[in-house]
Amino acid sequence: MSELAFVGEIPRNSEDSIRVYQGNYWKIDVIDLRWYKNDKPTKKGIRMNKEEALLLYQMLGEILEED
Repeated sequence: MSELAFVGEIPRNSEDSIRVYQGNYWKIDVIDLRWYKNDKPTKKGIRMNKEEALLLYQMLGEILEED
């Protein structure tokens, strides 16, 4: 059903971080971004397929180029 592999972590402070996973969920390639607090997942996060992730990447690129 779900085969996700850890890609990386973005720490915010000593307790909170975002963890990035990629893998396959119900035969769909997905990317999962999830907030963790004290090494435990919270309900906050997003899972998207790779097409959606590419659109998000393009949008973030436009935003970051403005700065």
